Amino acid sequence: MIRQFGPSDILFIIEAVRWTLLLSVIAFIGGVIGGLFVALARSSGSKALRRISAGFIRIFQGTPLLMQLFLFYFGLTVLNLPINPLLAAAIALTFHASAYLGEIWRGSIEAVPSGQTEAATALSLSYRDRMQHVVLPQAARIAVAPTVGFLVQLIKGTSLTSIIGFTELTRAGQIVNNATFDPFVVFGLVAAIYFIICWPLSLYARRLEGRMRLAFTR
Repeated sequence: MIRQFGPSDILFIIEAVRWTLLLSVIAFIGGVIGGLFVALARSSGSKALRRISAGFIRIFQGTPLLMQLFLFYFGLTVLNLPINPLLAAAIALTFHASAYLGEIWRGSIEAVPSGQTEAATALSLSYRDRMQHVVLPQAARIAVAPTVGFLVQLIKGTSLTSIIGFTELTRAGQIVNNATFDPFVVFGLVAAIYFIICWPLSLYARRLEGRMRLAFTR
């Protein structure tokens, strides 16, 4: 039976924000760890590592995130490996984030002037010391803005996890809409909450890009 949209529905949708944020944090932290390994492999001297990491990036950048969610959730269930929606979503989004962050950071590493690496090599620094003390600190400054920008996309991407039954912000909106049949109000509220979460991050990313552009013109 259709009922009227009320305060309890608003509270239910707002409470679902914590699951959106939790999933975003888990996927981002996992993506940071995985992306670092991917970036280092992509920029390493090993041809095998470069090929493996390139293949990983092509797979996860070349397939829709929705398909990846289906594979991790329904695919593992078919293989008699029961998995709950949160874990499946976290794994899929972590691999997705690792591929994109790895490529972002690979570009940032390669953007560091080659003279820095040559100078470190001339000082007889090992590959690990060159990366840890010379290249990565400079690459990190370059990567901050696009990394924050990707975080915004990752937060919005969590909305796709509603398709596998994970009750985050979008799924909560669907549940409320099915009961109230008031899509304009319900999904308008959901969109407003996404905007409140993502807009400050977008502004921060643009500000960082402006600062980086100013630093390079000096």
